[in-house]
Amino acid sequence: MTRAEPTKPNILVIMSDEHGPMFSSPYGHPIVRSPGMDALARQGAVFESAYCNSPLCVPSRMSFLAGKHVHRIGAYDNHAPLASDVPTWAHLLRGAGYEVVLDGKMHFVGPDQLHGYEAQLSPRYAAIGHDVAAGRWRDAHPMGGAAARQRILEAGPGRAPHLDRDDEVEAVALDWLRRPQRRGGPWCLTASFITPHFPLIVPEPYFSMYYPDNVDMPVLPPHFSEGLHPAHERVRRTFNLYDYTEEQIRVARAAYYGLITFLDEKIGRLMAALRETGQLENTVVLYTADHGEFAGDHGLWWKNSFYEQSARVPLIVSWPGQIAPGLRLRGATSLVDVARTLVDLAGAPDPGDWDGDSLLPLLRAAGTHGAGAGEAGWKDEAICEYYAHATNRPHRMLRSGRWKYNYYHGEAPELYDLSADPQEHRNLAGQPEAAAIESALRRRLLADWNPIMVEQEVRRSQLDRSLIALSRRAPAGTAAS
Repeated sequence: MTRAEPTKPNILVIMSDEHGPMFSSPYGHPIVRSPGMDALARQGAVFESAYCNSPLCVPSRMSFLAGKHVHRIGAYDNHAPLASDVPTWAHLLRGAGYEVVLDGKMHFVGPDQLHGYEAQLSPRYAAIGHDVAAGRWRDAHPMGGAAARQRILEAGPGRAPHLDRDDEVEAVALDWLRRPQRRGGPWCLTASFITPHFPLIVPEPYFSMYYPDNVDMPVLPPHFSEGLHPAHERVRRTFNLYDYTEEQIRVARAAYYGLITFLDEKIGRLMAALRETGQLENTVVLYTADHGEFAGDHGLWWKNSFYEQSARVPLIVSWPGQIAPGLRLRGATSLVDVARTLVDLAGAPDPGDWDGDSLLPLLRAAGTHGAGAGEAGWKDEAICEYYAHATNRPHRMLRSGRWKYNYYHGEAPELYDLSADPQEHRNLAGQPEAAAIESALRRRLLADWNPIMVEQEVRRSQLDRSLIALSRRAPAGTAAS
């Protein structure tokens, strides 16, 4: 007897860490080789202006899971856990009849290591601890030490533990997808990789694909550092991102590019497994990342900023027969929209107060009427927030249409016209010709967010967690008798 086809699609969420979309071929990079992403893009839709909701691992991932902006869930930094009573899309999909499992990194902190997932398939992933003090806000930002600089100095060919973990995640995912019980569906698998996150160490042949003759260099305007906003300068100081040689930058970028290709091949093999097992036609495949990577652009590395390299993420979605192939959508969106979309795909109950909007109506309209017509009713908006290390105040970004407005509480804002200035080299905030749009964006950004209250909540959270950490360090038997 032939098993009936599932009435709901399977869902494969492939997530990477620290992948700026501009460093891949579907997003136009002339050097980086990513044929797996190319193939996924050809059969589905590429979102050209997708953003994380915080440019740091834990806040971004918890916001994505919970479908709410960071200030609403309290996951402010890399030490702040998501409360176990916050419903996630994993909870909702399970309630809708899905088998929902995690394979790899989701960067949970605290005792809850599932947050709605039924299981973690890769046993080496457990609670990740962080130094609470490293995330505390402080008025002075001393120059980062040797450990921060070492991330660039150690870059190059080799083997590192995070590569072994990603190999394990791939092997476990492939085995899981090939098991006969998957044919019954519906299931949702999150295959979450560490690469291309630092350490910038990559095995051959991936390093030599790019070094020494096939790697470009950051493009920096003359005297760029003289006009750098204090928020970005704090990041440079915190990580000591000064005075790298051209050769050190070239090696580090080549290693980063190699890690992207290393990851991309895993995406290709996961897609091949779906095809080989006959599951591809009924599976939604979604590729994204938790945040981007500067790779030397703007004189910065890693993330922690609202520049495009840091705040934008790849977002490619495929669903054969349901999403038109080759779509390219330019309207701004973010990971909270992806969360709402996953709930919509599963036919799960509406979560009610989530911050995102489902992308399915947009994708269907674009497939029927063309990308431009399909986007006519889309909000074209994304919110990104930052409350973690290398700052001492709340930050919030609003991307709306062609404009990006960055608010730093108590400091001057930034305003960029991404159509005329895609590299974000000219800050228009305070300029008379941009006064009207700046005022409108500021009102919109502050309409549902009170920076004074948020600052109080962040500082309270930091203090509470520091007191708990202090109690754990206290030697036994020191309490008064």
